[in-house]
Amino acid sequence: MSRIAACFADLKSRQRKAVIPYIVAGDPSVELTVDLMLALVESGADIIELGVPFSDPMAEGPVIQRGHERALDRGVRLRGVLTIMSEFREHNQSTPVLLMGYANPVEYMGHGVFADRALACGVDALLTVDIPPEEVSGLNKELRRVGMDNIFLIAPTTPSERMNLIAEEASGFIYYVSLKGVTGAGHLDRDAVAQSVAEIRTHTDLPICVGFGIKDGPSAAAVAAVSDGVVVGSALVQRLADVAAEGGSDAEVLDAARQMVGDIRKHVDNGF
Repeated sequence: MSRIAACFADLKSRQRKAVIPYIVAGDPSVELTVDLMLALVESGADIIELGVPFSDPMAEGPVIQRGHERALDRGVRLRGVLTIMSEFREHNQSTPVLLMGYANPVEYMGHGVFADRALACGVDALLTVDIPPEEVSGLNKELRRVGMDNIFLIAPTTPSERMNLIAEEASGFIYYVSLKGVTGAGHLDRDAVAQSVAEIRTHTDLPICVGFGIKDGPSAAAVAAVSDGVVVGSALVQRLADVAAEGGSDAEVLDAARQMVGDIRKHVDNGF
């Protein structure tokens, strides 16, 4: 059983929902990233989504785009992200980590080489925003060879037939994009999310987690009530960037991460 499958099985047995924070590898600093990941786990994260810096992160809003730019300016690329993963696994062998990024760096490294290196570094899953299910067979062959999950996005505009195709190729969990637009956009409509999640469940037995637009504890709790987990990205990336920009110490950045994820954990668990 993969770490992700084991995580969701454990959560289900305890009637809990997954809290999945997203950060960009190398932001707000390369040196702090591993400690930041450990702080997220300490505060209640069940899975970590680690962004791979890319020059054209088309699915991201301005907050995460700036995070990518800051990390790229520090020289962080896919190989560096794998090094960060290796260092994280020296301290934590149990928390699932998925890499969220774009096709180009993986294609450049080569599917097989990426799969082998990512497995050796302790990566559990990959989410590539810009590889459609019709074109994923080569990558999926290599990911499945090493037992790595491939996470797919489903959007409010995804038709039913396409959900079937995505469900056939996906593993780990389904990431439902709650809003039309980029990360950090708009306002959540809990009833619309509930309706969409219910439809997705007719196509797959995989857990369904919801992201885009989750900004705080109450919004996370509302979405967790109708899904298997929540992803918080832009709000967390912005909070950490603000603390760093204000001259905050590494300890203050870590405290900000703990406070935000801890608050989301509390609200998701308590249902308010």
